[in-house]
Amino acid sequence: MKYLAYLFLFIVFTACSSGSSKQKTETTELPTKWSIKMADAVMSRSDSLGYYNGRTRRGWSYDVALLGMAIDKLGNIDPKYSAYMKTDIDAMVDENGNVARYDSTKFNIDYVNPAKNLLILWKKTGDEKYKKALGQFVRQMENHPKTKTGGYWHKKIYPWQIWLDGVYMGMPFLAEYAKDFNDPRWFDVATHEIILVHEKTLDPATGLLYHAWDESKEQKWANPETGQSPHFWSRAMGWYVMAIVDVLDYLPEDHKDRAEIIKILQETCDALLKVRDPKSGAWYQVLDQGDREGNYLEGSGTAMYIYAFAKGAKKGYLDPKYKEIAADAFDDMVKTFIVTGDDGLPSMVNICGSCGLGGSPTYRDGSYEYYTTEKINTNDTKGVAPFILAAIETDK
Repeated sequence: MKYLAYLFLFIVFTACSSGSSKQKTETTELPTKWSIKMADAVMSRSDSLGYYNGRTRRGWSYDVALLGMAIDKLGNIDPKYSAYMKTDIDAMVDENGNVARYDSTKFNIDYVNPAKNLLILWKKTGDEKYKKALGQFVRQMENHPKTKTGGYWHKKIYPWQIWLDGVYMGMPFLAEYAKDFNDPRWFDVATHEIILVHEKTLDPATGLLYHAWDESKEQKWANPETGQSPHFWSRAMGWYVMAIVDVLDYLPEDHKDRAEIIKILQETCDALLKVRDPKSGAWYQVLDQGDREGNYLEGSGTAMYIYAFAKGAKKGYLDPKYKEIAADAFDDMVKTFIVTGDDGLPSMVNICGSCGLGGSPTYRDGSYEYYTTEKINTNDTKGVAPFILAAIETDK
């Protein structure tokens, strides 16, 4: 009888322990990472990347391609993320490698950025159509107009002008192509562009970089002595530091310019830290103007800096302190720019829609008023994509 009583108690204890263990497992499940949450939000809002955020037709667009590339990086978690980017590219590239809505004669360096997704797909699938398409962008860069100092014009319609944006649009692609196709001339082109742009746009007093430089000094926005534009635009510097950390992925360890561009990255990131808003932990649209009337905390530039800081620290280009800085800044970015809608999906707010210089019919003068009055968007590709990249790099 005593034996049966002990047996009963043992069975009850075992059952309770099992239930407790199961309950503990269920309640300690890890939260979904921000990279996944934001990618899922994008795909919930649009089942087709090319029509994301209200677009009415597909285009060969640098920002849509960037979002596709960012989401594709999650493909090791679920193949649906890679399929999202591939489906969009396949809708634009036919079996002969012809790319819809791409006009090489415009010599628009923005058109080159989506070619990185062609490289990704060619390496994954071996499909020759991607390789054929790649050739068009290499030929564009072979013939793209340059300044007398050897820097790429931003576009044919912006002669003699180098913009920070263009460094990201073209140089990581050229560096990756150089490695994949054993064509080292493009390494030299990419590093020359990074170094030249730094030299021509640098403000020695702050270490920050002006948005653009006009070699001819003829543009109304250009300083008549230096050719530099008047202000430090947050996203422009974001494009620049992202370009450097991405080019370094492919640049040979013994390349003659490697040490110099790492030094440029270090100095530029140090300068960016000095203008980080101490209250929010984010960065302003016009970097050095703080809470001046009209200025605002801007999401895309903030996300780009976090990506560059985290990746730079991880790869050993930056001081290890940048790993913690990036992690803290990511948390600050979530508090400042992420809101949850009634549908339960996260949205990213306060993203500058677009900023440029010159042009027609409305001439963009590069003034403080110009940068602070351009449209501000929610869930803009140019903010959401670097947010996902920053989340991946910080493992958030």
